[in-house]
Amino acid sequence: MSSSTILKREPTHVELEITIAPEALKQAQERAFRELVKNVKLPGFRPGHVPRRVFEQNYGVHTIEERAMEEIVPELYAQALKEHHLDPLERPHMELLPDEDGKPPRFKASVEIRPEIVLSTYKGIAIEGEAVTVSDEDVDRAIESMAKERSTLVPVDRAAALGDIVTIDYRGTIDGVAFDGGTAEKNVVELLDERFIPGFATGIAGMSAGESRDVEAKFPEDYAETTLAGKTAVFAITLHDVKELELPPIDDAFVASISDYATVDELKEQVRKRLHAIGRSRVRRMVGNRIMQTMLDTNDVALPPGLVEREMDRMISEIETEAERNGATFEDMLERSGKTRDELRESLREDAQRRVKGTLLIEAVAKAEGIVATTADINAELHALSARYGRPVDQVQAALGNNILGLMDGIVREKTLDLLIDGASVTPPLPVELAEEAT
Repeated sequence: MSSSTILKREPTHVELEITIAPEALKQAQERAFRELVKNVKLPGFRPGHVPRRVFEQNYGVHTIEERAMEEIVPELYAQALKEHHLDPLERPHMELLPDEDGKPPRFKASVEIRPEIVLSTYKGIAIEGEAVTVSDEDVDRAIESMAKERSTLVPVDRAAALGDIVTIDYRGTIDGVAFDGGTAEKNVVELLDERFIPGFATGIAGMSAGESRDVEAKFPEDYAETTLAGKTAVFAITLHDVKELELPPIDDAFVASISDYATVDELKEQVRKRLHAIGRSRVRRMVGNRIMQTMLDTNDVALPPGLVEREMDRMISEIETEAERNGATFEDMLERSGKTRDELRESLREDAQRRVKGTLLIEAVAKAEGIVATTADINAELHALSARYGRPVDQVQAALGNNILGLMDGIVREKTLDLLIDGASVTPPLPVELAEEAT
């Protein structure tokens, strides 16, 4: 009978010695021969009817032995994992051990495993929340934004003011030297402080068409372009024209033109509900983040090195994708950061460890609570993706392929976070939907 013993066990790594019982090996070799002989053609024998002795003379005994081992080793390895209650995180490294007189064949399996996690209390975690309030001013601003989308640009014969649309030429310099991205001609911009570095929009306000002026502005200390962060630039501005947005009157006719509602009051009611729902979602996310931080702080978890390394690789891939999305290359981004690829990767280690620990904790809670992705959950998510991308469900499912497993992991994570959030002791209590408050 085959058996297995643990040679070395660490929180995230184990070595198993697995013995192959002679009878089990013999049976595996016989199955291997019967499978191999099906495709053998030798003179004087019908296909599939070559005697084993003849097969071994022509192809060698090792051919059968190798095929038998390919079959029996994974099977015995799986049995050993079950016997010792191990949860592997990767494919094992297999090693056939040297023969010893009088002993059956043995092999060693070395593999990274999921650590055992003893969870601290995860229900009823005390979390500071936040009230959700939607004022009349919030509603009015939201509706004004809707009106702004239907507005028209009207030329004005006056100095520019914040909120106007202007056409400008500009050339930025730092210590008299121009910098990348700091020059443009006939650029149409909306003069809003939050859209530019401090001082740029306010410096243009007050200029009239045809006027030129030097405007001083300072890049924030945390500016994404590190070579510019914290530096003061001087922009030579020439303003060509000034226009203002002329909004349509916000009345019942306007409401009917942009929505299915008949009156301003009906639109306001729906906007209030939408803003409340957005605020409610934001607070739930905040509470979820605070719960996860509490769990990270109160649980000790042995982190599998392989998982951390793979997470670091994934984070590097995310950075590369983001760089391409912004029209740059990863090499450009490295040059601006002043780091090599290895240095950047190593700087991500702490964040990768945090991600891995959080994932392991979520998985441990899901296991403890029996949370799984049901068929109904998967179908609902597939239909949501179908609606989002305007493609039939079967096409979405086909496009996902093996990524359906990632979809299932995401479902389990969301269900687990919902359980943690709903079970937390939040002060003030999490806001309910407005429809529920009205009943």
